[in-house]
Amino acid sequence: MKLSKSVWQTYKEVPNEAEIPSHQLMLRAGLIHKLGSGLYSYMPFAYRTIRKIQQIVREELDKIEAQELLMTVVTPGELWQESGRWDKMGTLMLKFLDKGDRDLCISPTNEEAITDVFRKSVRSYKQLPMTLYQINTKFRDEIRPRFGLMRAREFTMKDAYSFHMDKACLDEVYDEIYQAYVNSFERMGLKFLVVEADAGDMGSKDSKTHEFQVTADTGEDIIIFSEQAGYAANAEKAETLRSGLVFEKNDGELKEVSTPEMSTIKDVCDFLKKDQHHSIKSLVYSLIKEEDEEIVLLQLLGDDELNELKLKNYFGADQVTPTPEHKLAKMGLPKGFIGAVNLPLPMRVFFDKAIDLEASYVTGAMKVDTHFENFRPSRDTKDSEAFDMRLARKGDFTLDGKHEVDEKKGIEVGHIFQLGDKYTKAMNVTVLDNNGKAKNPLMGCYGIGITRVMAAAVEQNYDDAGIIWPKAIAPYHIYFALIGKSEEIKEEAELIYKSLQNAGFEVLFDDRKAGPGFKFKDSDLLGLPIRLVLGERDFKEKGQLEIVIRKTNEKLFVTKNELTSKLKEVLEKC
Repeated sequence: MKLSKSVWQTYKEVPNEAEIPSHQLMLRAGLIHKLGSGLYSYMPFAYRTIRKIQQIVREELDKIEAQELLMTVVTPGELWQESGRWDKMGTLMLKFLDKGDRDLCISPTNEEAITDVFRKSVRSYKQLPMTLYQINTKFRDEIRPRFGLMRAREFTMKDAYSFHMDKACLDEVYDEIYQAYVNSFERMGLKFLVVEADAGDMGSKDSKTHEFQVTADTGEDIIIFSEQAGYAANAEKAETLRSGLVFEKNDGELKEVSTPEMSTIKDVCDFLKKDQHHSIKSLVYSLIKEEDEEIVLLQLLGDDELNELKLKNYFGADQVTPTPEHKLAKMGLPKGFIGAVNLPLPMRVFFDKAIDLEASYVTGAMKVDTHFENFRPSRDTKDSEAFDMRLARKGDFTLDGKHEVDEKKGIEVGHIFQLGDKYTKAMNVTVLDNNGKAKNPLMGCYGIGITRVMAAAVEQNYDDAGIIWPKAIAPYHIYFALIGKSEEIKEEAELIYKSLQNAGFEVLFDDRKAGPGFKFKDSDLLGLPIRLVLGERDFKEKGQLEIVIRKTNEKLFVTKNELTSKLKEVLEKC
């Protein structure tokens, strides 16, 4: 491709709205064009990368005999109503009416659509297992789109769905797709971790679930991991043990202490000269399940944080929210001084498992400016329960107590999980088993954010000058810059360009009328693996061209005769 004929514009300034490197660099490098909030057009060079990512994923799924199809972007509301998700998806789903007043939506995901395809196509167990996938547009009406392609409203996604007669078969295909994902991201040249995760509202409880996380400092997710233990999980899912805790144990009576204007754990513990894990943090939460609401009191160690996902899963709640201050006041619960003793109304109390129920703690005394010392949960509360509700963190230990865990930030680019019969039951889908009986098949769901992968690759591969593309997904492999004005050198450049194309290289030929500084800055910003420079003086005096490796900035000089072999050698190592 010749740059003189391409639609490409680079920019010096960083757009004000762009907060993270991928958003900044992809806008500056002319890879994406913003049309509206969370809406981007993919310019030609970006679209080349997208097609390469798609092709790698497609090849790996085709190897395990998954079948590609293409479903509609607009889906009937009746399918979502049938599954029960029409209302549950809330404002994330863009809904509208057609001319016949029929409900429609732009698909945020396609479990319902694929289940409808399946039930109208498959009747017998002999046709299973079956895996279908598509690479298509999705739309999720994010309240606050941000970070460019990381959280855009419209995006390209590969979503796959498998159907099975039994769990053993589902597990087998799940493992095959797991490996296909590993192969895909390795081929793309990305550094990633596979972590245990939660299936969210789309999956079934306790389903087998993993996320594929590209590690990057700007990632929104926290990954808890131990290389020695071979353990990695999203912090929302991770189960760990607190380490090195020594609790206070005494027979002292429950005692009120004055803590004027001290409503935070830090202030109270500093005042009483206590470590924060010698205090109890009291949180009041509303649990909503269908039409019912229950308010509960949660107890954690003072320096721990609540994991709302664990809370939601433990109770099977549709929604969990902290009770607002005005509602606490009406209930007689003084914010900052709440505790499990002297509750003014019946309320279930739950302790985090990290709390030693026989130890003594500082806790709220249910009176403003007052706390209790020597609060012993086993003695001072009745009918309480305990479960793991804390957010795992760096410095914890694995559940066997043998390995300390660390944490990294990650960008979720893939998510696989088992749906069970959640959708086939809801949509009354059956197939005949080998005994001729109708049975709801089991499903698996497997997603890759294609356009998010592109952005994640940039987050992981850049420097002060611009992007550094991994070879497998770079828009082109070689940025060929002509530095010279004579007709002779221009003709030579044309010959070299054509010879490289004939040899199978992906070449972007910068034949624009611009100086070397301008071209080299654009080259670094775009970040192709190799820059090849034909300089008029060097070529005339020495018969050489310059090769610059973008990742290392290493420079090599080659003659025209050895150019093809040297480029192949260098590309092999990129």
